[in-house]
Amino acid sequence: MRIRAPRLRGRGWLNSPGLDLQQLRGRWVMLDFWTGACVNCVHVLDELRPLERQFADVLTVIGVHSPKFPYEATASAVANAVERYRVEHPVLDDADLLTWDAYAVNAWPTLVLIDPDGYVVAQVSGEGHVPELAGLISEKLEDGVPASVPPAPVRVESPQGLRFPGGLVALSDGEVLTSDTGNQRLLLGQKHIGSGIRGFVDGPAGTAQFADPLGAAVLPPDVAAKAGYDVVIADSGNDALRGLRLDDLSVSTVATGISTPGDVAWFDSRIVVAGIGRHQLWSVDPACGEVQVYAGTGKEGLVDGPAEKAWFAQPSGLSVDFRGLWIVDAESSALRLLYRADDGSLQVRTAIGQGLFEFGQDDGPAWDARLQHPLGVQALPDGKIAVADTFNGSVRAYDPITDQVTTLLTGLGEPSALTIVLNQLWVADAGQHQVHRLEGGWDEPAGPAPVQQSVADLDPEGAQVTVRFTPPPGEETDTRDGDPTWLEITAQPASLLEQGAGGERGLNRRIAFAGELSGGRVNGRLLVEARAASCDISQEAGAVCHLHRRRWEIPVRLIPGSTTELDLKL
Repeated sequence: MRIRAPRLRGRGWLNSPGLDLQQLRGRWVMLDFWTGACVNCVHVLDELRPLERQFADVLTVIGVHSPKFPYEATASAVANAVERYRVEHPVLDDADLLTWDAYAVNAWPTLVLIDPDGYVVAQVSGEGHVPELAGLISEKLEDGVPASVPPAPVRVESPQGLRFPGGLVALSDGEVLTSDTGNQRLLLGQKHIGSGIRGFVDGPAGTAQFADPLGAAVLPPDVAAKAGYDVVIADSGNDALRGLRLDDLSVSTVATGISTPGDVAWFDSRIVVAGIGRHQLWSVDPACGEVQVYAGTGKEGLVDGPAEKAWFAQPSGLSVDFRGLWIVDAESSALRLLYRADDGSLQVRTAIGQGLFEFGQDDGPAWDARLQHPLGVQALPDGKIAVADTFNGSVRAYDPITDQVTTLLTGLGEPSALTIVLNQLWVADAGQHQVHRLEGGWDEPAGPAPVQQSVADLDPEGAQVTVRFTPPPGEETDTRDGDPTWLEITAQPASLLEQGAGGERGLNRRIAFAGELSGGRVNGRLLVEARAASCDISQEAGAVCHLHRRRWEIPVRLIPGSTTELDLKL
């Protein structure tokens, strides 16, 4: 699998007005991730000088200064390091580790080689690797390997004659299956699946009948081969799931008895269904159609915690990413996440939303942001979560890293479903009977995704936060330039913390709360990020230092008599 090089992002540039990988297409590019306090990084700078001269006609070297210590993140420290070590090539000031994270770097120094087509072909850490990278460039130049041109995006026109489209799903070949809800059919390109008559009939595409079909999901190939169908559709008016076989477009019934299914997803090795009618998530065995309650008590509301005790309010849209299953609750105007906790239990937490009668159109910190009756959700390539904010006529984006909500698109009718096709976001706009497409250009995630923690019951008087860190075997905590650890704590809402917010060295912090007693509900969330640096300091050539970094998102309830200790492990 070839990996496209993420774009370069940072605070600014030195020795250059700024560079973009797109404008360097046709040249080899070497990224040197370094920091001024790392002696091995300084050695690599010297290794690179002859390489730059040797391949001046075909190679651009770019330094990416990614700080280890807080002081190294200051603009003056970066400028001093560039001058002190006589760096003449362009240097990106990566003060917030944006490019470091985008390339999944975790060690100083690290070299990344990008070919003329913009793909990463090598990534190595430590000293002594420049000769092998030079050999790789020479080999390709001698072979005269032509630049490979990535395929042009397939431009699929929006289906015509739509009525209230309520579902979209991208297939592996780049085509899109659209639930043409008001016309009681599915559309696949120019092909119609379903007779257009509202009913409940299996069979060939021309005679099958649906009743208000909505969301759909593609099954993994091995599962589809055993089940006998490739796509599962939420046939909401029939309280059923239907299966579509792509080779002949025939329709079958997968399961029945699910009250108003709104969307489906393949998650946790099963089909998960958003059951609008009973405020629950259901699971379905794709082979035999056995139906079971998966999450939710059936009571309508907004209650987080263990999946079997959670409350939902018309769960309508589903999307899966590496964090878990994202859910939009229409009636509580909420974005929720179902995930596996460290102990293996299924947990539910709310990212956006405050209750059945809290709605609006506010961007900003997720705790304060508001949606209005969202029906669709889609995980984006950059790690953010797009929400079809239906009654606001817009598409919103939630960033799990920064915990911020922004608006991507406005002026829609009633956006009801989303999908990603060839780096484009497709939006089913039921109110305008159209499908819109929003070009990509997605940013890379801004850092490591937070580890989702179970609800922590803490004493209202405060707590001692302790992050425990043990260097890996063969490494030691590097204290040659001071304490190499860092702890940053923020809260949503910010008023939750009276003392202890902010970032400073050390992995221990006393925090004090200002919030009211919970009465059993979640008061807010703590966002904790810890960093620690360890090095192989044996003085052997090629020694590297590593950055260990982790974020936690912890829902908090303030209950008198609860624990005053919050222990985390980095």
